[in-house]
Amino acid sequence: MKEIQSVRLDKYLWAVRIYKTRSLAAEACNGGKVKLNGEAAKPSKAVKENDTIELYKDFVHHQFRVIQLLEKRVGHSIVKDYLEDLTPPEEFENRKIVEQSAFYRPKGLGRPTKRERRLLDKIKGK
Repeated sequence: MKEIQSVRLDKYLWAVRIYKTRSLAAEACNGGKVKLNGEAAKPSKAVKENDTIELYKDFVHHQFRVIQLLEKRVGHSIVKDYLEDLTPPEEFENRKIVEQSAFYRPKGLGRPTKRERRLLDKIKGK
């Protein structure tokens, strides 16, 4: 069995179940939501062991450290052998606050007003 030296970023994010499809992972990379070792990364960027991955998903700034590389998608229980979650617990609290907030709008509710949009941006930190 040959050892993997590097893997495409979008493929790795898909394999460790951060994104449901590779195209969603690639879209996040192209949209600037994913950083590899502190720098914005395109989907084709090579991931190596001990790299850090930062991404913004679902109102949370996630931080991960690559423990081991893989190309094939694995089960949820096995992911912890390949990826270490370094996300501070406070980030998950921010998500709960946004979801419980009166400014969280379920899909299909229409556009937010200008005032609601400003408040949402303030909560999200933009």
